Amino acid sequence: MEPIALAKAPGGGGRNLVLILDYGSQYTHLITRRIRQLSVFSLCISGTSSLSSIAELKPRVVILSGSPHSVHADGAPSFPDGFVRYAEDNSVYVLGICYGMQLIVQNLGGVVTVGEKQEYGKMEISVEEECGLYGPEALGGTQTVWMSHGDEVVKLPEGFTVAARSLQGSVAAIENHARRFYGLQYHPEVTHSPQGVETLRHFLFDVCGVTADWEMQDVLEEEIKVTKRMVGPDEHVICALSGGVDSTVAATLVHKAIGDRLHCIFVDTGLLRYKERERVMSTFQSDLHLPVICIDASDQFLSKLKGVKDPECKRKIIGREFISIFDDFAQELEKKLGKKPTFLVQGTLYPDVIESCPPPGSGKTHSHTIKSHHNVGGLPEDMKLKLIEPLKCLFKDEVRKLGGILNVPESFLKRHPFPGPGLAVRVLGDVTEGNALEILRQVDEIFIQSIKEAGLYDSIWQAFAVFLPVQSVGVQGDHRTHSHVVVLRAITSEDGMTADWYYFDHKFLVDVVRKICNNVRGVNRVCQDITSKPPATVEWE
Repeated sequence: MEPIALAKAPGGGGRNLVLILDYGSQYTHLITRRIRQLSVFSLCISGTSSLSSIAELKPRVVILSGSPHSVHADGAPSFPDGFVRYAEDNSVYVLGICYGMQLIVQNLGGVVTVGEKQEYGKMEISVEEECGLYGPEALGGTQTVWMSHGDEVVKLPEGFTVAARSLQGSVAAIENHARRFYGLQYHPEVTHSPQGVETLRHFLFDVCGVTADWEMQDVLEEEIKVTKRMVGPDEHVICALSGGVDSTVAATLVHKAIGDRLHCIFVDTGLLRYKERERVMSTFQSDLHLPVICIDASDQFLSKLKGVKDPECKRKIIGREFISIFDDFAQELEKKLGKKPTFLVQGTLYPDVIESCPPPGSGKTHSHTIKSHHNVGGLPEDMKLKLIEPLKCLFKDEVRKLGGILNVPESFLKRHPFPGPGLAVRVLGDVTEGNALEILRQVDEIFIQSIKEAGLYDSIWQAFAVFLPVQSVGVQGDHRTHSHVVVLRAITSEDGMTADWYYFDHKFLVDVVRKICNNVRGVNRVCQDITSKPPATVEWE
């Protein structure tokens, strides 16, 4: 299992790993983020993973996540048989959060019932004076937390004590020091629990004895070693550069590991932003000094996408065409080198893997598939090239830190994310109809340049425009128009897993809309997307 290579704990293998068992909560991967922010490596796997796969990772701490399920529902997920004995025999600390706490109670002999006082949203809890789950400063006081549960613990298992209660009297936290089992009924990982991260800090460092040794320099060194082990001394590697931060950092890392045996290509799919090809190639050559060949495959991609409206179909088609191009490029290299490349580098991130996970019922996860990413869910099963994905266990901000260590220019690291399928997922419907792509490029360019001129670019996680397959009536130059509608979207986020919309100044929006309608022929209506994630995703498709 590749992720274990990242779980660096000097002298201790994986014994400093915090392993999260995912039962489907929308906040599960935020737990991962919060723990990594404490410089502790955390990894999330399916809650129904086998005991052997859990034991193989040798975690120091196991966290049981929340879930949309009830512990009373038929088929509700649980930890594997033998997990409790394994944890006790191997001195593993176990923390249940929300549904996870209820699993602990139910499986260790306590009682969970449907709550008479269901608690959702911000609540006040009172911390018991004698407990170990909270730091000394929290004892005897109250704090605001985020509750989200319908079931309630009414009887504790033998040996457990209450560490905190809600002001309504419900059990909010439990612990059993002797058995190293703990539980929180609320979500400490969300910002709505202001002291939640401090609770996690105390639990990990003071209770569990975890060491804060998760550093990007360690990740870099370990991933270079992994890459060298994967790629034989006479093997060559292709890297798909998109012009984004992820693929660039991945390429720079692999280049550091194997040198000139890395061959980078930048594919113009016809789905790029305004002057993206020229700008990106200039950056690669002048700043990054990576050997890159540009392949113009715009006709190939657009012909395959003609008439396709379903977003998943678009992603699958784009994934297949990319691989076809890589295979052709590999054959050309074989003629030149006398040896065909066998590996393909991609800048897949942890959120890409999460959102492309298999659907419920597959036995692999309890999270729903959100969408396929071209570099995850869009790849064909019969792909000839083997993948190298050195960033697949990292979040975006971690990749940027890694890029800084690799001396990737800061201006490049701060670029907003751009989806692998490009504008294909920002033109809703058939991307080849009319002049949708050209309209979108112009709108997007005006929007982004306006953001930069206003000094807002670094304050926004991602900003872009979307082309809608509808037309509206308008009046321009005293004439009736029946033109296109575009949407502007800008979000703030830490990692793309959750996001809020960016609150632009009213004057800024007025100026941007005026520029778009005056300069982009074919647009007479501009809307703003003010939906957070969840319930929406960042991209529209």
